[in-house]
Amino acid sequence: MDEIVIRLANDSVLPSLGRLGALLLETHYRFDEKRFMAPGANSEEGYAWFLRSQLDDKDVVVFVAERAGAIVGYVYAGLEPTSWKELRDMAGFIHDVIVDDSSRRAGIASALLEAAIKWLRAHGAPRVVLWTAEQNPAAQNLFSRLGFRRTMIEMTLEL
Repeated sequence: MDEIVIRLANDSVLPSLGRLGALLLETHYRFDEKRFMAPGANSEEGYAWFLRSQLDDKDVVVFVAERAGAIVGYVYAGLEPTSWKELRDMAGFIHDVIVDDSSRRAGIASALLEAAIKWLRAHGAPRVVLWTAEQNPAAQNLFSRLGFRRTMIEMTLEL
């Protein structure tokens, strides 16, 4: 098996981030077409643009997983201030974690999450929060194995 390298993202990996972000979008849309954004013709470019906009924020980190010279996954996380709206003190937040289908089940998502958690801890986060799709038990099992516990359930009503 090829060595997995976890490193900070930079502009050179934006096309890969866009591809993986579009995969994340497509996966969630398949889970629930009413709740999640529909993929479009420019999903890859849009996601790459969005993640690029985050790279210079001192309260945000994007790590990539590289295997045999290819980017096969990423995690996007950040520090979030106290939120009266969410009834939550300051926290680290895992926004995205995705691994290419061909590289799943190799410990890459765990390694990415552990890197993000380490970064968040070093930057003062007292806890880490994330959301997971109801229809994604594999991700929920991963998060549980890493010590996350269930605290909220999102519910959606279509109008």
